[in-house]
Amino acid sequence: MERRIILAIALALLVMLGWSRLVSKFYPIDQQIVTEKKSPNIPFIPATPVESPALASETSPPSFIQFTQEKQETIFLESQAAIKEVIFKDYGAYKFPLEYGFLFKDKSLIFKKDESADPSGVTFVYRDQEKQIIKRFLFSNTNYSIELEIEARNLSAAPITIGLDLVLGTLSFSGDQAQARFQAVTVGLPDKTLHPNARKDAGFNAVRFLSLQDRYFCAIIEPEGNHWTGVIKKIAPQSSEISLVAEGLSLAPGEQRKEIFHIYLGPQDLKLINSVKPHWSAVMYFGTFDIISHFILQLLEILHAAVHSWGLAIIILSILIYFVLYPLSLKQMRSMKQMQTLQPQLEELKRTYKDNPQKLNKATMELYRQNRVNPFSGCLPMVLQIPIFFALYQALIRSLALKGASFLWIKDLSEPDRLLLIPWHLPILGNEINLLPILMTIGMFIQQKISTATTAASSSAEQQKLMMIIFPLMFGFIFYHMPAGLVLYWFINSTLMLIYQFRMTRAK
Repeated sequence: MERRIILAIALALLVMLGWSRLVSKFYPIDQQIVTEKKSPNIPFIPATPVESPALASETSPPSFIQFTQEKQETIFLESQAAIKEVIFKDYGAYKFPLEYGFLFKDKSLIFKKDESADPSGVTFVYRDQEKQIIKRFLFSNTNYSIELEIEARNLSAAPITIGLDLVLGTLSFSGDQAQARFQAVTVGLPDKTLHPNARKDAGFNAVRFLSLQDRYFCAIIEPEGNHWTGVIKKIAPQSSEISLVAEGLSLAPGEQRKEIFHIYLGPQDLKLINSVKPHWSAVMYFGTFDIISHFILQLLEILHAAVHSWGLAIIILSILIYFVLYPLSLKQMRSMKQMQTLQPQLEELKRTYKDNPQKLNKATMELYRQNRVNPFSGCLPMVLQIPIFFALYQALIRSLALKGASFLWIKDLSEPDRLLLIPWHLPILGNEINLLPILMTIGMFIQQKISTATTAASSSAEQQKLMMIIFPLMFGFIFYHMPAGLVLYWFINSTLMLIYQFRMTRAK
């Protein structure tokens, strides 16, 4: 029974994590980002202009404007007064594309940069016979926040209506699927925060804020006023446009009105986002086990502040979780021993009721009751480990703080440990030798061998021997291309279990 439960959990892990193994075949060795302290002085390379739907009405080549700050370079498309991309200097010149951000849906409005405007930002002006529109981006010098001001003035002698619908950005799900799967949308409403499917059309009234993000960075916009609707619109089979929509702005002759938007355009870092607007931190969403992921991430940050090593912080975290679950683990070990003691009697029941499964089940449960054995108690620690495991996986694979963090031979704890790269491609292993999953598989094999060594010979002996091989190999396959930090956590946890199992065997 114990082995069937463990096998079921292993199969669940295989199903839930198998996709990551498949994606990793297409996942490049990502050396694009390093942490701020270790970031080299990489020279800025101007972005290469690309065609966009926003340029369809233009006949002249697009003009790009570069706004330089200490930590970032912001590239604007002048004619549309939109942000093409942001290049973050402190993170290895990482390019966060918006294609194109904060763009008016009315692409017939052709802007020009106002050279006389405040140099602390970038100002664009559109003017025709009936209206003038000023679009002003004011950048903070202390954080990644921006204030966007849009002024509209009626220059005519008659009332007019101006549409100010604003495109936050575009998400493209084609190309590198390893990166595309992290793209997401967050919608902040007055009473809740939603994380809708970015691949499906949707609308949300009275939006408080709207966000789109990739694996490590995000763009957040919050309008002043609750008259804006957030819209997700598929513009192509593999592309979605995220925008803010409102009723047209009605202006009397000579009237001028202003709309203000608060923006965060930077890394998904809880402290940085909280320093601008705390409720924006909801964009850092880790899925089903989001609360656990945030708790683990904050605990890791506390441990890292104490030991100044992300690898040591993960080891300490694993030890702490092991001791928290120790009473349940102790119960698991005792349950396994009780099951082994009852094995001869269970075999006898199988022989007696081999042709009557119902009586066999009834007699088996009666045997457990008489000996006060709960056959399911042994799986509880394993079940509790599953949400911790997935929460840690999400925290590690999406945490910018851990990106580029090294430990021993591991160059990046958010990637496989890659002890060696080989010139040929092997099945499952690929072209890399990852030491941690191999050590973990060996440890699990020893653990299985110890647990079966005390089992009396029975009709299930051959099945147990087969499980002793299959079970560690299955976990080795699942973990082989997982982030090294995650494998390090599981390796330390299973090593502690192995040490305890040794002690119990010697005590016997």
